[in-house]
Amino acid sequence: MLEVVLLRATLVVLPFAAWFAWAAWARRTGRDPVRTPWAWLMAAGAMLVALSLFATALFHRDNRGQEYVPGEVGADGRVIDGRYQDKASPNP
Repeated sequence: MLEVVLLRATLVVLPFAAWFAWAAWARRTGRDPVRTPWAWLMAAGAMLVALSLFATALFHRDNRGQEYVPGEVGADGRVIDGRYQDKASPNP
C-alpha cells in the first residue's frame, strides 16, 4: 500500500519538480521566468494521478472467478501469505 501511495505522490510532485528545475535553469541563463502557474501545476499532477488510476483499472489482473484464501500460520510456525486461487467447481 505504501508503494502505491508513494507512486501517486511522486506523480503529483513531478510537474512541480519539472517547473522549478526549468525556472532555476532560466534564472541561470539570464531569462526572466514568469510567475509560477500553481493551478496548472496542480491540474497536471491531478491528471497524472488520474491517468495512473485509469491504467491501474485497465491493466490490473481480474480476480473474478477466483476466491481469496486468507493468510495463515502453517504447522511449522511460518506465515503463509494470502492468495487468490481458482474456485473449486461443484461436483455433480
